[in-house]
Amino acid sequence: MTQPSSGDPTGQPDTPAEPVAPTAPPQDLSAGPSPTALQPPNQQDAAPRRRRGALIASITLAALLVVCTAGGVIAFLTLRAAEQGEGAQEPTAAVDEFLTAVYQDRDATKASNLVCSAARDDSKIAAKVAEVEAYAADYERPYFRWSPPKVDDQAEDRATVTTTVTMTTADEKTAELPLRLTVVEKKGWRVCEVAGG
Repeated sequence: MTQPSSGDPTGQPDTPAEPVAPTAPPQDLSAGPSPTALQPPNQQDAAPRRRRGALIASITLAALLVVCTAGGVIAFLTLRAAEQGEGAQEPTAAVDEFLTAVYQDRDATKASNLVCSAARDDSKIAAKVAEVEAYAADYERPYFRWSPPKVDDQAEDRATVTTTVTMTTADEKTAELPLRLTVVEKKGWRVCEVAGG
């Protein structure tokens, strides 16, 4: 029986050992994998950046397209609605209705609905109605009337109408204001411009 060599506790004969590759130092797995363990070596990330840039550009373009389309639709609906409702049947009727709204009813909203969309400025119309109210407040029971509106010039879709507005007070004071109004036909006749005499 042969005795095992003194250096080998297993009793195996002394043989030259095969070389063993060095191992990596042990890792602490409680901290999670190391950053180098997550990325394969020599990976290029230029392609994902290009794709991400194209995605951002596409989303931005789509959002811009939605905003522009929505703005166009809103503008279309606003302009289409601007002339909704019926204007007057004749140029003189348009002037009569407008003067009634301003001088007798003193209703800026009603007057605004009788003005063409190109000249409609609610703040200016409200200011004019307020001016008439302030003027009337200085006198005792003022009453406004006007001469029958007269068409001086008329084309197919435009007319010039003249009239004279007269204010009479309870103490028999009188003031006159000659007016020349331009009216246009867009879904009925509407006042587009008012000028003094």
